[in-house]
Parts: sequence; structure tokens; C-alpha cells
Amino acid sequence: MDNIIVLATSNQNKLREIKEILKDFPVSIKSLADFGPMPEAVEDGETFDDNAYKKSLHYAKVLGLPCLADDSGLVVDALDGRPGVYSARYAGLDATDWENCEKLLGEMAGQTNRAAHFVCVLSLATPAGPALTWEGRCDGEIIDERRGDSGFGYDPVFYYPEFGKTFAEMSMETKSSFSHRGRALAEFVAEFPHVQTWLRQRMAEIKPPKPDHSEFEHNDWSQERM
Repeated sequence: MDNIIVLATSNQNKLREIKEILKDFPVSIKSLADFGPMPEAVEDGETFDDNAYKKSLHYAKVLGLPCLADDSGLVVDALDGRPGVYSARYAGLDATDWENCEKLLGEMAGQTNRAAHFVCVLSLATPAGPALTWEGRCDGEIIDERRGDSGFGYDPVFYYPEFGKTFAEMSMETKSSFSHRGRALAEFVAEFPHVQTWLRQRMAEIKPPKPDHSEFEHNDWSQERM
């Protein structure tokens, strides 16, 4: 099962972006939609890496398979790091991308410091608990109006000076070559032979998995969480 990885996300935009990046690698990519209904992970961590690990471990335990989860968001200097881990629900639990952008633009009105960056943390967990992590960051600026029709989330208001465009004005292929998620995935891909060996060892250590919906906690980690 070391060649099967479940992408632990219900966000179809993220799923499409990650599948595109990994399409040429020797791994069978599944998504949560390939399985039946299951309890959702509780994303109540204070950091991106906390939430990525919570999601990857939760679904790995439920499915008995290695799971790759990401937690990502926008960090704005003038807003003391907001929206941060609340990026997807900045304007409310059921907020749309449009509503989140509206709130952000409203809070940035009159701000002279427009610096911001996207962060992505990837966590690959096994049912037994250990996980590997990778992190990517992309710096840019918040403009004062939407530009572009591609992408999702805050892409229309995140301006990348090196290209002179917002993320929403770029193709997915171009954006993925240097975006926060693209950079984190590039690290994952570069280490893929090691990852496969690690998964093979970890999956061989566990007994045939049984569904586990229990609550869990985790310890701090460095390269590998235990």
C-alpha cells in the first residue's frame, strides 16, 4: 500500500492542483470522494502544521491508508497575520471565496503596507501515527481590487510582483511552479523515493487496519512526528 496515497481534502480546486503536480509519479492518488461518508477532521489547531497533521492523521486512521493533507492560508502583515489559519472561513463558517476577499479588501482599505504571503504545510501520515511534513511559502502583495478569473480563494487579490500578475491571472501550471503549494509539493516530489521507502516500512509495521473514529492527540515533531 506504499504506492497509494489519499489526498485528504474535499476542496476540488486543491485536489485538481495537487493531482496535476503528481500525475507523472509512481503513486496511485485517491481522494476522499473515492470512499464512503466518514467523520470530518476537527481543524482547531493554532498553526498550519497543527491542522495539516490533524487532517492527515484523522483520515489515515479512518481509512487505514497513508493520507496527505495540506493546510494553507494567507498571512497579511498589516493585519497582524490574519486571516492565517482562518483563511477559508474568514468571513464566516460558510463564507464563499468572494465574501472572504470582500472582508479582506475592506480591512486593507487605507493600508500602506500591502505585504503578504501564502503558506502551505503538507503532512503525510500513516494510520499508526508518524507523519512527514513539508512547507512552502510565496511572498507577494494585496492589491485593492480583484484581477483575474483563474485560481480560487484569495488568488484574485494576491499580486506576485516578479510576474506582474495576480495568482488569478495565471494558468494553474504557471502558478504551481512557484506557489506556496507548488513549492511544498516540489519538496515532497524531490524526496519521493525516500517517502516510498518510509511508507513501505511504516505500513509493514501495522496490522490490517480497522476503522477508528476515536479522538486523538499528537506530540511535537521535527522531520517525523511520532
